[in-house]
Amino acid sequence: MEALILAAGLGTRLRPITDDRPKALAEINGRTLMEIAIQRIANAGAKRCVVNVHYFGDKLIDYINSCRWPCEVLVSDERQQLLDTGGAIKHAAPHFSGSEPVLIHNVDILSDIDFAALEQYHKASGNLVTLCTSHRQSSRMLLFDQSGNLAGIYGNDDASGLTPLPFSGISMVSSELFDLMPPDDQPYPVFRAYLQIAKKHRIGYFEHNGDNWFDLGTLDDLAHANALFNAAALDQYIRNGQFPKLY
Repeated sequence: MEALILAAGLGTRLRPITDDRPKALAEINGRTLMEIAIQRIANAGAKRCVVNVHYFGDKLIDYINSCRWPCEVLVSDERQQLLDTGGAIKHAAPHFSGSEPVLIHNVDILSDIDFAALEQYHKASGNLVTLCTSHRQSSRMLLFDQSGNLAGIYGNDDASGLTPLPFSGISMVSSELFDLMPPDDQPYPVFRAYLQIAKKHRIGYFEHNGDNWFDLGTLDDLAHANALFNAAALDQYIRNGQFPKLY
């Protein structure tokens, strides 16, 4: 397994924290979201993590270079132009070996999804892309047909006969995907590309119902995480992906 950590976004919902830093350098009890993501993903078996950078990209690159990591960490540089999620994946493709599936993980997501189980499911399913989903309230709903293949986006496409499921900001892709993506000379959202690719290739989903999942996109979300994860709980989460007991 290799990984792409999406960390280039502007983090506008985390202002004023992100007035002088990228959201990847926001902290939970003194540990940055970037550190938490890399350590967690490496401990799950990733040998290489690629991080895309744009907003305060120099600061994030300096931070990455100043730390000792448990796996190889490379930078996909978008400082000249923010490429959106689709362009980011295409732009990062040359950094991967081409022989391993790639976990794609938003830097501001905390979950106890079992990445090894996700990788096993992805390989067994024959999916080109496996999107993590769970049953919860969300404004980011994807539509899947009766065979479990991606068929639309809720609110943009006709949902008749399709199953709406929220996307969790985590996916696993086979390296063959990269050659099927549009060029990265202009920004584009990844699901625009996926819907075209899904006409000929399987883009399925992995349900992680029962797993804990947090989007740390707002100040309230970050405050909640700081209250939930004391130092010991955060160490445990980084080591083995286990959340503290929530009830």
